[in-house]
Amino acid sequence: MKNLLLFLLSIHICADITLPECTQQLIVVSSVDFNSTKARLQAYERRDNSWEKRFAAMPVNLGRSGLAWGRGIHTFRHAEGEPSKMEGDGKSPAGLFRLDHFFGYEAKKFNFPYLQVSFSTLCIDESASLHYNHILDSYHTKQYKSFEYMKRKDNLYKLGIVVGHNKEGVKKAGSCIFMHIQKSENSPTSGCTSLQEDQLLKLMQWLDKSKCPLLLQVPKPYLEDFK
Repeated sequence: MKNLLLFLLSIHICADITLPECTQQLIVVSSVDFNSTKARLQAYERRDNSWEKRFAAMPVNLGRSGLAWGRGIHTFRHAEGEPSKMEGDGKSPAGLFRLDHFFGYEAKKFNFPYLQVSFSTLCIDESASLHYNHILDSYHTKQYKSFEYMKRKDNLYKLGIVVGHNKEGVKKAGSCIFMHIQKSENSPTSGCTSLQEDQLLKLMQWLDKSKCPLLLQVPKPYLEDFK
């Protein structure tokens, strides 16, 4: 992992991609393979030309069907036959992603754009909609065939981070991808990444939008490629 991060620090993710020079924070989520519904999260911060771990490693839950290659800021060269993220497949996206903004039920202050959601805040997961993969405020729910309420009756979205997956809104390529509070220790998600509430809050209090943080979420073999 140390070699991986030094490699990332040298700016090149692979032959044809570069990290933004402003990136000072990196969240690495690694699973055993594409089928695993559990993974390990480690946070890193760049200091004086080296990457330092922040916090102890955190266990996280992935999608009920594991991982699939998503649409982030880099297209990984990968083995033939590996899955690609699709709407409703129950897979969390693998790849390198920006973190868009935070959200939650109550008024909060972070070093990040924050959206306090209400019962009219929706995330549209209807591929045919012009608002596909967008969070918006609307009481006119009948105009959408499929959406998700951002203020739920449970605490899963009490705090969350919007992952910059499929920013282009490619139809059926997956939508509404978050890091959010877990239902329980061993409960997979519908395609997000979940963790304990106190650990998620710790991450959110650490993250700083001005440091251009990124999420690297891949099976472990793809970390080894960078050693």
